[in-house]
Amino acid sequence: MIGLTGSVLTAPAVAGEPATGLVWGACPEDVVTKVVALRCATVPVPLDYGEPDGAQIEIMISRLASRSPGERRGVLMLNPGGPGSSGLAFADDLASFGIPASVLDRYDLIGMDTRGIGHSAPVSCGFTAGQDYLGNIPPYAVDESAVTEQAKIAKAVAEQCAAGDEDGRLRHVSTANMARDLDRIRAALGEEKASFLGYSYGSALGAAYASMFPERSDRIVLDSNIGDTHLDQDGMRRYALGMEQTFPDFAKWAAARHETYGLGRTPEQVRKTYFRLAAQLDEKPVNGIDGRLFRLATFAALYGKAKYGLTAQAWQSVRDGAGPGASRLAATAMPAPTDNAWSVFLAVTCNDVKWPTEVRAYQRAVAEDRERYPMYGAASANILPCAFWPYEQAEPPVEVVDEGQANVLVVQNRRDPVTPHRGGELLDAKFGDRSRLVSVDGSGHGVYVLGANACALNITTSFLVEGKLPRREVSCR
Repeated sequence: MIGLTGSVLTAPAVAGEPATGLVWGACPEDVVTKVVALRCATVPVPLDYGEPDGAQIEIMISRLASRSPGERRGVLMLNPGGPGSSGLAFADDLASFGIPASVLDRYDLIGMDTRGIGHSAPVSCGFTAGQDYLGNIPPYAVDESAVTEQAKIAKAVAEQCAAGDEDGRLRHVSTANMARDLDRIRAALGEEKASFLGYSYGSALGAAYASMFPERSDRIVLDSNIGDTHLDQDGMRRYALGMEQTFPDFAKWAAARHETYGLGRTPEQVRKTYFRLAAQLDEKPVNGIDGRLFRLATFAALYGKAKYGLTAQAWQSVRDGAGPGASRLAATAMPAPTDNAWSVFLAVTCNDVKWPTEVRAYQRAVAEDRERYPMYGAASANILPCAFWPYEQAEPPVEVVDEGQANVLVVQNRRDPVTPHRGGELLDAKFGDRSRLVSVDGSGHGVYVLGANACALNITTSFLVEGKLPRREVSCR
């Protein structure tokens, strides 16, 4: 690793003395809501929990107050995922998707920008348009030399992040510290316990909070799970498993519409079309789209069926060598850099756990997964800037605690491109008797409220409102 800085520190789980006297006011202008009105406040927390009386940063939170104070149970803290996504307006998002009124009666919904994001001491690696870096999902590597080339880019990104960390914040952006921030927020709100609803990376943050502060966690819902309290190399490589399991849903959809899109009369033919187009673009890009971007855009399309039509149109355009669909595919695959979001993703992912540092280890992983998961394995196994991260790991990743109250509901689609069903199984097994797994015969990323499965909606709502945890694992058709 290059330029190692910072000292090894094991910070306490105890979040320390709470903030008091929150001042609620209007949220910043960029917190746009469509359905509900939110109020915002800031909570001071230590930058470094190893020095709780040292430098402080402010975490901005939002509140959608309970509609029925007489029925109010407490607070439901929210996280939409990432790491790197702003959550200040997430209560409004859930309301617009139809979160049940009974949940809105029972809880104050608490959104937030977790540390490093948006209005909470934001961090920056200085990403700009035109960089070779295509984002935090590594590009598809056609051979060993492609991994070597990506390693050069990854190393430059790690150095760029370190050079831009003038305030020394980057090394303190971790899941463990975010969980400690959650407990400071709970205390600042005057609550003895806090409930939590988290999606995708939010499942890792919620699992960390329930493990570090089991006596202060109330009802915990973990949706679309990465499998632990952190994303590591195995978790990243499971993206390829997720694509293999979820792509057949798109292939079936496209095959049923062959007369319109001409991508294949059977799901097997659609799959062959994918490989043919990817290979063609590897040899000769079309309108700025190469095989790496084509694969990335198709992977992203599997997040939800609403994207299937645009994706099929884009495939047509790529096949025919022109057209508006190809341009939109390029925009989907390579959006303008979101500096803050990309920076937080790297900080959390690289700080949480040690990553292999030898390029050869990634070359071996790419070769293995290209065979095992041919659609996307050579991408998700490729090298990240974490291999060259300039900070030593401050503490071990949070270990899931299986002792304590049974208060964790793990909700998971069986076919999810980025957090496959295996992630839900892994996290449920780690929590043991504390959790129950609800498996949904569904496709895409996100189940509760964001999905359309009545069984999962009813079970999760019953748990949040009445505390009814299923006696055993549930499979929702």
